[in-house]
Amino acid sequence: MQLSQSIVPSLLLLAAGVAQAASAWGFDEGSLSIVAKKSGETIKEKLNHKAPLSKPVSFGSSDTLKLSLTAKDNGKGKRPHQAFLVLQEQESGLEAPFPLTVKENGKAAAQISHKDLPIQLLFAKKPLKASVVLASFGSAQGLNAPVFEVKIETDPNVPGPAYEKPLRYGKKPEIHHIFRPDPKSPPKVVSLFFTLAVIATLPALLIGWAMLGGNLNHLSKAVGAAPLSHATFFGSILAMEFVFFMYYTSWNLFRTLPVVAAVAAVTVLSGTKALGEVQNRRLAGER
Repeated sequence: MQLSQSIVPSLLLLAAGVAQAASAWGFDEGSLSIVAKKSGETIKEKLNHKAPLSKPVSFGSSDTLKLSLTAKDNGKGKRPHQAFLVLQEQESGLEAPFPLTVKENGKAAAQISHKDLPIQLLFAKKPLKASVVLASFGSAQGLNAPVFEVKIETDPNVPGPAYEKPLRYGKKPEIHHIFRPDPKSPPKVVSLFFTLAVIATLPALLIGWAMLGGNLNHLSKAVGAAPLSHATFFGSILAMEFVFFMYYTSWNLFRTLPVVAAVAAVTVLSGTKALGEVQNRRLAGER
């Protein structure tokens, strides 16, 4: 009684394992065709997932490789979720998958030409290993079976496709920055010419001021009423001109801007007081 109880679970596990092992993907009616475009000849080979072809097949530059098979799950034609023909370069292990067009009954086909191959496989020195990959969801074991080898033959009279070296991340050569030289002032002759041109307009400015009613009679009274405001305002204008002169000759922008901000603040504050004194005289009818 105890012997039978110990044997029954073992038999059940063994039967489950056998049932699971029996459920696996495979294919039937496998066929490989190499169609030569120039001669019109077709080379056909039957494929078996249990044993690959004994000799490599030649694949010329103008040929077309066609593969057809019937995918089966546990002996029944069925459409897998994944179906590929994988070409592998044997030395580097580089692979290129080509999907199979599969129908609901498991009929699958693929068609490849030289233009579909990556350039690394196109110039492979050894024959490429071709494998059929079938897999799906569920407990069925997938299939990854080598079925044949294909030898890539290129036309020596036709130039190969252009190959650009891929971008690789790594250490780059040191970069030496070349900065533009600092801007230079124009020649002194040009600066002197424009300075004299500005000074030459001062007499015209004074004449125009006199024709508009300007006079110096109120100068003493204005200075007496607000001496600090008028002196500071006039001095800030001269200081601003001096800052512009220094910027033109030697200072840079970062040194000039803080000084301009300080002088401008003094000009605004003193100018407000000075103009207020002038307004008071205007309201009193003295101007």
